[in-house]
Amino acid sequence: MSSLEELFCQIDDFCQIFEPQWQVTLISNGLRHRHRQRSMSLSEIMTILVSFHQQSYRNFKHFYQKHVCCYWHNDFPGLPSYQRFIDWMPSTLMPLCVYLKHCFGQCSGISFVDATSLKVCHNRRIAQHRVFDRMAARGKTSVDWFYGFKLHLVVSEYGDLLNFTVTPGNMDDRKPVPDLLEGLFGKVFADRGYVSKKLALKLLQNWGIEFFAKPRRNMKNQLMKLTDKLLARKRSIVETIIDQLKNISQIEHSRHRSPVNFMVNLICGLIAYCHQPKKPALHLEWALPPVA
Repeated sequence: MSSLEELFCQIDDFCQIFEPQWQVTLISNGLRHRHRQRSMSLSEIMTILVSFHQQSYRNFKHFYQKHVCCYWHNDFPGLPSYQRFIDWMPSTLMPLCVYLKHCFGQCSGISFVDATSLKVCHNRRIAQHRVFDRMAARGKTSVDWFYGFKLHLVVSEYGDLLNFTVTPGNMDDRKPVPDLLEGLFGKVFADRGYVSKKLALKLLQNWGIEFFAKPRRNMKNQLMKLTDKLLARKRSIVETIIDQLKNISQIEHSRHRSPVNFMVNLICGLIAYCHQPKKPALHLEWALPPVA
């Protein structure tokens, strides 16, 4: 976990470049409105939001009132009330999305893709749920049914995030793959939920990407190179990353009261993971040619 000062410096360096360009864009599009001067800067607000996902707190309100206001008051002298801070959160969505893009890693030629469910309420409360009405949907995982969204991730062999997208829970996992892999190269490995000859051919023809999906039980095994077969067995790296995102960065909970704040929570969780000093990684020295 990076220190608070280090995290703030990295976010503040980004905001100093991003904010002037963003304001110029808003003016040229006629979207800029007059706002009252805040007691905190954008970089300070973003730092607190990301820091929540680096701590052991399960509830942001408890984190803000019992940790930020008590122990970080000297670091953030302009702290507002909890409700005022919540009112500021939606305005950070665009900067957070751009900053997350800035935190993505570089493609090394070996990537792994997978999806996970993001439940927004218990199945018994689907009929009464209103926050994500007409946005979330019922989907099915290998374990059970859920109501919410799917988070699709692409990661490198070093555990770096390369891209992500969010879809309704009932969308086929294969549909967002072309957009997820745009700009990447090399080989991509996935589980049996992504099996599609048409998709593999499209990726090979358009971007030269070799796409390997684990065959289903009722399918015949196909000949593969030994290195590709060994790499296909390393798909657990993306599952480990998803587990850390859910249990450490806390990207999933059912207490959201706004779709925008849902996205802010998700983006901040992904940023917090990107700032981890040690990520799950594969040691692929066996794949390298011997040194003469």
